[in-house]
Amino acid sequence: MAIDDAIFERERISSAYQPIVDLATGEVVAVEALARWPSLGVAPDRAFAHARRAGRSAELDQLCQRAAVEGLRGAGLSSEIKVFVNVEPTTPVTVLAERSTGPRLVAEITERAMLDDPAGLLRSVRTLRQRGCGIALDDVGAVPDSLALLPFVDPDVIKLDLSLVQGWPDVDQARILTAVAAHAERTGATVLAEGIETAAHRDQAVALGATLGQGWYFARPGPLAAHPRPSRTIPLLTPAATTATTPFELVDPRRLRVGTKGMLLAISRHIEQQGMTLDTPPVVISAFQDAPRYTAQTAERYRHLAQRCPLVVALGTGMPATPSPGVRGADIPAGHPLHGEWTVVIVGTHYTGALIARDLGDGGPDLQRRFLFALTHHPATVAAAARALLAHTAGPEPDGDDGRR
Repeated sequence: MAIDDAIFERERISSAYQPIVDLATGEVVAVEALARWPSLGVAPDRAFAHARRAGRSAELDQLCQRAAVEGLRGAGLSSEIKVFVNVEPTTPVTVLAERSTGPRLVAEITERAMLDDPAGLLRSVRTLRQRGCGIALDDVGAVPDSLALLPFVDPDVIKLDLSLVQGWPDVDQARILTAVAAHAERTGATVLAEGIETAAHRDQAVALGATLGQGWYFARPGPLAAHPRPSRTIPLLTPAATTATTPFELVDPRRLRVGTKGMLLAISRHIEQQGMTLDTPPVVISAFQDAPRYTAQTAERYRHLAQRCPLVVALGTGMPATPSPGVRGADIPAGHPLHGEWTVVIVGTHYTGALIARDLGDGGPDLQRRFLFALTHHPATVAAAARALLAHTAGPEPDGDDGRR
């Protein structure tokens, strides 16, 4: 049947809820809300594809969030059971943020949002957390890019893509799983396996490190049931908040040293080189003070980095939107504190590193100019520095949806 604007009518949208279970006990510890159009007979992927073509993805996303939240009313669901709701986090988060009672909500996002608009995603994640929502990163493993995004989002729940559960892992999948395991061990995030349809899938999920599971083996999406209070709940993390506007503000003064530009160039290029050699391509973010310092040689290096890495960003006063093919540029106001800093940040699954420096304002030969600097590989500091830089980027107006509901 043809799809028309009826899919945007709130009364046409309802939610089905699929249980998420504790793999050790079989208890229901959460449910995921999934958008449906029963009176129209329209599949979710077709509905969201139509909304994308019509430029109304954000509108439909908000309507589906509202249907998910309104479906909880009067259902008798235990307050200890989390409710997962798919969101397009670069659109307004008022629907989830306005709810203050009942079961805790977990906003489920995809890695695509990070690549589309990093600054918008980080702002939305911060707002959702301030309003009491948890964060889940969906389909981890479906696209290797998502691995490099884990430290930025710091999800409470990592949802393994069904491809990891339903097939025997090959070397590439093993790389994904070890990265997920390392992040979960470091942060305390919960690992949830999707697409469990058989007992063998369940056993594989457990072997892969998942403690939660979701799929037809346990239950298909349906009306919301009044599940009893589980003996355990999904812990929501409280990542360290920072108000730093530049990476230099994050540096422990005791770690600062003085070095010349010539010396720091060698260090910065070593860090950049990790983007070409790490087994799993990392995110690369650098601040160059101003656009003229993004030389032709630098532009060529970053062009190669962008061909391999999921996200490469260059900031500086006068920096164009695309300083090299595939590189996202961000213009920094001349009077901004970041204008005086030189930073190179690499965030990978098993390697993090950052050179963070502040110009001391010397005259004379360029390579002899001195900087106050720190070199750090501390994961939390490096990730915070990367977030501080990404906050200064701007993405296109969100208008996409991959139809996953």
